[in-house]
Amino acid sequence: MGRIVVVHGVGNYQKRLEPEAAARKLADGWQGHLARGYKDAGLDHLTVPGITVAYYAHLLRGAEGQGAGDELDRLSAGEQQAVLEWLRVVGMPDEPAEGQSWGGMPVRQAIDLVARRRGLTARVLGRIVVAFMPEVYGYLASPERRRRAREEVARTIELSGAKVVVAHSLGSIVAYEALHAYPGLGVEVLITVGSPLGVPGAVFDVLDPAPDASGHGTRPPGIRHWADIAEAGDLVALPRRLGDRFPVDSHHEAPMSALDFHTLSTYFASGLTASALAHPVARHGRG
Repeated sequence: MGRIVVVHGVGNYQKRLEPEAAARKLADGWQGHLARGYKDAGLDHLTVPGITVAYYAHLLRGAEGQGAGDELDRLSAGEQQAVLEWLRVVGMPDEPAEGQSWGGMPVRQAIDLVARRRGLTARVLGRIVVAFMPEVYGYLASPERRRRAREEVARTIELSGAKVVVAHSLGSIVAYEALHAYPGLGVEVLITVGSPLGVPGAVFDVLDPAPDASGHGTRPPGIRHWADIAEAGDLVALPRRLGDRFPVDSHHEAPMSALDFHTLSTYFASGLTASALAHPVARHGRG
């Protein structure tokens, strides 16, 4: 098996590096984690596929989060609404208390409420919000950023000739839309990890293409096998079973890390990801 294309998630902007150098740096960093995943799965007798990164973080400049809880005050009105929609999935009660409205609840108050229900600190949950939501919203709310990111992903896939795409976090949104927008890329295997594709409102309802008449996402053209992987505590990979909303062929879920539950390094170091790569790739993804 040759190379795989990885479509990265949030927080991967590489300052002072040109896009090609940034892509190489990310690929080099993740290659070792993937090798550990193959070993974890008992597949170290197989050749670990080389990674080519579809780097688009530079195209979202001005949209990335700052990674500190006090940056919550800088979220736009649209970002705050998207945060509230995500928090409903994370663990907000079905109904607000008497006299309250989820739409009118301050983001800080909502984060504190959900953090207590999930056994987290408000600071930890706030850092996740700040790291994740601005880039996701910045991509989905900007037609120009959206177009350019999808073009870059499609260009990388085409140049690599890869048949296999691994898409993480926000990257699963970008890859899903790019594979639909450019149906002739020849990708046969899609593996989504830590994917928020199914988050209602903030993500699922604004996808391009839109969900079908039955309320489900559609399969990208040419995809023969779609595997989805979620770390058991990943607060971004929600709702947990992506296959309930998309035509996923297999879903895998397991504890991987109590702290780094959403990083691509954690997903690559897991035998679940290695197994999802090795077996369908052997059948469909030689390239």
